[in-house]
Amino acid sequence: MIKIILSGCNGQMGRVITEIAKDDPDIKIIAGVDLNDEKMSDYPVYKNINDFDGEADAIIDFSKPSSLPSIIEYCEKTKTPSVLAATGYSDEEIESIKALGNKAPVLFSRNMSLGINVMIELLKKAASSLPGFDIEMIEKHHNKKVDSPSGTAFMLAETINDAKGNSLDFIYGREGNDSKRKENELAIHAIRGGTIVGEHEVIFAGLDEIIEIKHTALSKKVFASGSINAAKFMVNKENGLYDMSDLFSNK
Repeated sequence: MIKIILSGCNGQMGRVITEIAKDDPDIKIIAGVDLNDEKMSDYPVYKNINDFDGEADAIIDFSKPSSLPSIIEYCEKTKTPSVLAATGYSDEEIESIKALGNKAPVLFSRNMSLGINVMIELLKKAASSLPGFDIEMIEKHHNKKVDSPSGTAFMLAETINDAKGNSLDFIYGREGNDSKRKENELAIHAIRGGTIVGEHEVIFAGLDEIIEIKHTALSKKVFASGSINAAKFMVNKENGLYDMSDLFSNK
């Protein structure tokens, strides 16, 4: 039985993970962490992960970037593997996550779904195989999402840029009378509305032909299942920085 600490347990994603975990005989959530420390399930909830004095096999974090320092402190102290799936991290916070990999096992991904990670491989192929094509991205999320563009959009854009030899300039939407598309632009357009779980579409537009690669999440369960599988994968891993591609290549 894999024992898990769930950070952000009382948030939307935390509640979905809690429900899915109940039907998984291989894992058990033994503690939750949330600024709202109301007990909503059958495990204790702490405001700070460092207040938990038991033993766990892995941490799943779907909280907010403000929780990162305490999680890093806990992981450095206990060497517990972590799955960091929150979004909205600053460049400095991402660097601190990378540094954590030198002291404890950590899997960091801006999106936990299988489909998005397959999409990444498709984008690598498309970006390297379609010279001269204009590239645009549209991402859609619910009206409560606070960060824009989404962390997944940034991840996809960085994947394309890497395949292009880091030659692209990111822009975010267009406005005004001087917004003609420039060479080597990658524009990211963010849409917020209703209860859209998540949709990411990349458009490669060439001379008289268009290729569109799109992923649509129909429920938060795809991210919850992915994070649980990632936690199982991380148990007993050596120190290092991992991502979802490591999990899929391991199967």
